[in-house]
This record gives sequence, C-alpha cells and structure tokens, in this order.
Amino acid sequence: MLAIDAAAYRSPWRRRHPAAKAVLAGTLLLCALVLPPWPGAPITAAIALAIALGWARVPPRAFLRSARAPLAFIVTGSLTFLVSVDTSGLTWAPGGAARAGEVIGRCVAAVLAQLLFAMTTPLADVLPRLARRRGLAGLAEVAGLVYRMLSVVLETVDAVRTAQADRLGTLSWRARWRSVTGLAAQVFVLSFERARRLEDGLRDRGYTGGLAVSVGPLPCAAVSSRWPRSPGWRRPC
Repeated sequence: MLAIDAAAYRSPWRRRHPAAKAVLAGTLLLCALVLPPWPGAPITAAIALAIALGWARVPPRAFLRSARAPLAFIVTGSLTFLVSVDTSGLTWAPGGAARAGEVIGRCVAAVLAQLLFAMTTPLADVLPRLARRRGLAGLAEVAGLVYRMLSVVLETVDAVRTAQADRLGTLSWRARWRSVTGLAAQVFVLSFERARRLEDGLRDRGYTGGLAVSVGPLPCAAVSSRWPRSPGWRRPC
C-alpha cells in the first residue's frame, strides 16, 4: 500500500484528472470481465501493462512488487478448479485446467487495470472530488477513514520492525518467531493508541462528519508545461 501511494504521488500522470484515468482503467477492467478469456484477457493485460510501464511511466519494480501478492492469491485460489470432491474422494476435475486458465487470465487483466489507476492516482485526489457528488459524501468519508487507519497500522508495523531489527531480533529463527509475536502485540496496542489520538484531534478541530478539503483544478486532458495551450486544450474539471 505504501509503495502504491509513493508511486502514485510521483507519477507523471498525477496532473491528469482522476476521472480520465478512471475511464481508462474502468474500460480495461470491463474488457477483462466481458471479453472472451482468449484472446481478450491476454490482450487486455498486455495493454494495461504497456500503458502503465510505457505511457504512465510507473516504475517496473514497484508495479511488479505491488502485483505480486494479488497474483499469488489468484494462482493459489485457481488451483481448486483442478480437483473435484465426490463420493469416491478427491479426483481431477474434467475441464478444470481450462477453467482455471480462464479465471487466471481474467483476474490478472483485472488486477493490472486496477493497479494502473491506483499507481497513477493518489487517493487524496479522488476522495475530495468524490465527496462533492450527491449521495457519495458518506462513502468518501468512510473510505478516507479506512485509508487513514490502514496507513496508521502500516506505519506502526514498519516502525516496530525497524526497532526489532536494530535490536538484532532477526538473527535466528527463534529470534524471528519471538519478534513476530511481539510485533502482533505491539501493533495492536500502538495502532489503537494512534487511532484514538487521531479521533481526539478530529474532535478538537470541530469534526462533524465531513472534512472540507481544497483541491486544485486539473485539466480533463493533460497539457505539457513545455508547450503553450493548443486549440485542443480543455478547461480544468
């Protein structure tokens, strides 16, 4: 999550309006779900990967590192299509390999499309604009609070891990196991304390269920600062 945020804030596409990037990523996601798995899924995945690494210039290492966990989950979950359980026990499922391949293809394309949007658009650029839409203010507020709480937990985990490593808590398997158990306890206590302080800070600032956030206007079509405004320039959204 922290790597995704860092890449989004450094992305050259941050100057583009979130709605334009949402349309692009949403179209790719729709293609991954609607088109036939072959050749629709591989083509959609290749387009999303090419746009992310080429046009959007997302760092390849950060992109692949962010995709590693969901892709591992996809492959592991798809293994269940290979077997079936009946009265005779565990057997190979007829057509299971083809079904698993279809699911993996669609899911990989969908994950790449979502990462394209996530690694080019900070959540701080999306939520304030989402809150301005009628009926979406509550959703944006909940998403912002969940995002902040996750950030608190991850920051706490990183701080505790660094402290444990500095105290030689990773030299052996026994030390690592002891560090993991201590990490779980410390993360719960520290995260709860930091969340309580965050709540107190919001209440002291007069929080009444919504935060007024000022966001700068962004053009619906990106304009390079090296060139003057062309006839195709559009007003900020």
